[in-house]
Amino acid sequence: MMADTISDERIEPMANETILVVDDDELIVDALTYQLKRAGYQVLTAYDGEAALQAARTGHPDLILLDVMMPKMQGWEVCRAIRATSTVPILMITARGQEADRVLGLELGADDYIVKPFSFGELLARIHANLRRVAYDRQGVMPSGAGEATPQIALGGLVIDRERRTVTRQGKPIALSKREFDLLLALVDAQGAVVPRGDLLDQVWGKEWIGDPRTLDVHIRWLREKLEDDPGAPRLILTIRGVGYRLVSPGELEAPQEDGGA
Repeated sequence: MMADTISDERIEPMANETILVVDDDELIVDALTYQLKRAGYQVLTAYDGEAALQAARTGHPDLILLDVMMPKMQGWEVCRAIRATSTVPILMITARGQEADRVLGLELGADDYIVKPFSFGELLARIHANLRRVAYDRQGVMPSGAGEATPQIALGGLVIDRERRTVTRQGKPIALSKREFDLLLALVDAQGAVVPRGDLLDQVWGKEWIGDPRTLDVHIRWLREKLEDDPGAPRLILTIRGVGYRLVSPGELEAPQEDGGA
């Protein structure tokens, strides 16, 4: 349930967006519905996983607040099913606050994770941050740091086309989400230098983004699975422990190997 303290701060909705609220507790659904409508949003509701999937497919919400423990179909399954066909922001809402649960939600495609009890002010800020990110995406706003640069980058069998926003590997197209591509570009623009975790989050998710920073690690893993020959022993996207990540430069991969063991 929500915490008793509710922020008086009003964050205006951006374009009368629709939010789907999914929870098997009617009191929570009613409370969220009231507060969201008061904040200017339109609201759809569902009380189990199957109804949530149907509402997501027919109601075309702009954002989904999704409980985890529900009858008929748990939130994890609903999140996975929605993410297979849609990029709508999904905020998992649950009493399960363990790190393993948060990471699982992110790996299944959730954009954020908020643990009960929570204040409505915090929830509203997270909703607004995610909707603003979607609005920026639709306007084609490039992440900060992606300035004028070489349109195409060749790297170990990869060709990254900045203008077309495409990636090929050995001539075959690789499907990347917008955020995955923006993350790759942020690493490319560093030209082999280490990019701190905070800088990557600011560039790709936005400075106003509020969420679990582990989502960066999840997206890096997804990139490695798509781009690396052996994701478990990456050669392209390297982890610099305690700092961040870096993408190797073309010269590092193309340098000739020395013969013998001198």
